[in-house]
Amino acid sequence: MSKDITDEQLDFLGITNKGYLSAASKRALEWPTDIGNEWFFEYEVEDLKGDLAYEEGVVRRDPSAMIKHEGKYFVWYSRSVGPTDGFAGDIENDKVFPWDRCDIWYATSEDGITWKEEGLAVPRGEKGAYDDRSVFTVEIMEHDGMYYLCYQTVKCPYTVRVKNQVGLAWSKSPYGPWTKSEAPILSPADNGVWKGEKQNRFFVEKKGDFDSHKVHDPCIIPYNGKFYLYYKGEQMGEAITFGGRQIRHGVAIADNPKGPYVKSKYNPISNSGHEICVWKYNGGIASLITTDGPEKNTVQWSPDGINFDIKSVVKGAPHAIGLNRTADAKKEPLAMLRWGLTHEYMNDDYQYIRRFTTWRMKHHTAKGETGE
Repeated sequence: MSKDITDEQLDFLGITNKGYLSAASKRALEWPTDIGNEWFFEYEVEDLKGDLAYEEGVVRRDPSAMIKHEGKYFVWYSRSVGPTDGFAGDIENDKVFPWDRCDIWYATSEDGITWKEEGLAVPRGEKGAYDDRSVFTVEIMEHDGMYYLCYQTVKCPYTVRVKNQVGLAWSKSPYGPWTKSEAPILSPADNGVWKGEKQNRFFVEKKGDFDSHKVHDPCIIPYNGKFYLYYKGEQMGEAITFGGRQIRHGVAIADNPKGPYVKSKYNPISNSGHEICVWKYNGGIASLITTDGPEKNTVQWSPDGINFDIKSVVKGAPHAIGLNRTADAKKEPLAMLRWGLTHEYMNDDYQYIRRFTTWRMKHHTAKGETGE
């Protein structure tokens, strides 16, 4: 390796002697030679005004991406009321999580700051349906004059071993009405085996695929003439490893927005992550990986939507990002991340939607230093 090391590399990386390279120095020398900061960001979060300001007793969380229609921004989100009870009480009637007993609502804004709650978009299903307990964590896709909402679903009863699925609704207008799919468009893998009958999600005989327990946070992107459904997978018997929780992402691909969606043979396509945050850039797909796993808090990019490489490591990111899909994604890698929506916990029971802003960090300066 040492014969290929340039003086410029040594100077930039601060390596003293190329004849004595630590493991860290060897890894650094494998980085791209054009290391920049165009994929790096910092951020701040501020309150919204109007109906999306914090409201005691109401949960508003997991905002979708924003689209614009007739001069207004639109956002969809999970909405429920009342405190969280957990799994210790009456599961049939209590609310086990803030995202339990949710419906999907939507709001509009002319400036992205002051919002008007327009009302219910997609309700829970009737008793016995695959989505009769909760519909939540929604994402929007606009394609060929149609609007599509994909979202998580839970069927009663909400136990710790319940297997979340993904549903879909479509409409000719962002105002609705919405037609729901009669069956899920994506389900967990069925090759894990629970151990015993006790409601304990860590007791398994076989863990199965990375998504053997739950498929979460769906987002459909029109890409390369097909439709890529990115999602978070949770595994039966989820472990805590050196990177924290075992959470990874996958993708399922369809020829039609309504499916059928076929999971990629290359799944999982990430080693880490939590909420899905993906956007098209430079002929490929960019992804913000947060919260869980050894590659958490990174921005990654793939030339084919499947094989991702790390482009930057960030200090952290807003939760459950709702991207601004009206941004010019050709302008820069993080154009869609310059501002958008997020949710924040006021406490364990109630969350609310806020606005985030990001910027590209150019210098690290001390107090009074200009950095110019």
